[in-house]
Amino acid sequence: MTDDRLAMTACDLGRDIGAGRIDPRDLTEAFLSAADAHPDASRIYARMTADRARAEAGAAADRAKAGLRRGLLDGVPISWKDLYDTAGVAAEAGSAMLAGRVPTKDAEVLTRATRAGMVCLGKTHMTELAFSGLGVNPVTATAPNCHNADWAPGGSSSGAAASVAAGLAAAGIGSDTGGSVRIPSAWNDLVGLKTTAGWLPADGSVPLSALFDTVGPLCRSVEDAAEITAVLASVKAPDLADASLVGRRFAVDRATMLKDARDAPVAAFESALSRLSAAGAVIEEVDFPEFADCLPLSFPLVVGEAWAEWGEMIETKGDLMFPPVRERFAPGKNVTAAEYLRARSALERLRRATVARMAGYDAVLAPTAPILPPSVSRLLSDEAYYTTENLLALRNTRIGNLLGMAALTLPTGTPACGVMIMGAPGTDWALCRLGKAAEAALG
Repeated sequence: MTDDRLAMTACDLGRDIGAGRIDPRDLTEAFLSAADAHPDASRIYARMTADRARAEAGAAADRAKAGLRRGLLDGVPISWKDLYDTAGVAAEAGSAMLAGRVPTKDAEVLTRATRAGMVCLGKTHMTELAFSGLGVNPVTATAPNCHNADWAPGGSSSGAAASVAAGLAAAGIGSDTGGSVRIPSAWNDLVGLKTTAGWLPADGSVPLSALFDTVGPLCRSVEDAAEITAVLASVKAPDLADASLVGRRFAVDRATMLKDARDAPVAAFESALSRLSAAGAVIEEVDFPEFADCLPLSFPLVVGEAWAEWGEMIETKGDLMFPPVRERFAPGKNVTAAEYLRARSALERLRRATVARMAGYDAVLAPTAPILPPSVSRLLSDEAYYTTENLLALRNTRIGNLLGMAALTLPTGTPACGVMIMGAPGTDWALCRLGKAAEAALG
């Protein structure tokens, strides 16, 4: 018999805990039992933290009984991407090079979540060192896509998305350097929030590119995204009541964001635009040359930083890596300091120009990914296909990271097709209000 609690939003679970309808201990046991019984659980969770989860759930139950709950999400069980440090539990970032890496303290965002009463169910599989948007990882495990056994799950927060889509967590915490929250969210019909870089602390997480790494939730609703992010930021969540699209102005750049896009994502995007417009949104086509101009800067900046972080280890242990991921790091060896600094300066100019061009618009709309999930079996056997699909999958989301934007992806109703709302840096809460209204319009 299906347990309806496993498909509820994190906030609805929290409300039921507060009302006494759900005991956090029973809820946690339900998620742990579901994971024990799920045929793909070992491809979703790198490791469970059952003892910790039970202890945290017991404390949450005691607080609920005493009327001392710490917030809406106190007692709600969630998963954590395996690049977040967990005291005494391995955090290996999907890489055999980091096998046996056991931190002594929790990541800062996990500390904040624990302080708010959230229950840590376990660590989820991911793309190796978070450096691909496809989610394929034959080194540890490739998480399943909820739609098709041969579809890529999206990455790098692949297991985080799968844990929610499979009903094995109320929400997942991932990271996003070029689309790693938004791609798996879109391909598994979830909500994903890419927060403004630097807002949520990355302390205690395995890094990829310090300039672009961000923390973000993968979940079932915009409300969940807002409430979870508020916990991780140690701030009050935004008021989403009465959110409306009426009169809200959105820009669409077809020249870059729809270039080479496949038929299904384009059709889903056009359908989403129609529904948003019917709900009162004002949508205009706008040319953002900065979107195309920023993409070449990804090489000296992201790849350069990734090689600076991991190059020494890759040169000694790189034979343990999945070759297509290893090859993404390799060009960073040749990035000079001058090339990197010139790219930083160019990027800052593009960021300022983007903010100026967005004046008068609340946000930009785009397909989250311009392609459907590619075939895992082909990705494993055809390296050229892996490279082209990965670059195209990440094209739209990567623009948001490069330009420092906040971004939210929502399901469109078409399987594995998301619509992305991108705002200027620091507009995370405004995006959540827009997303709440858009969520209702999209159904």
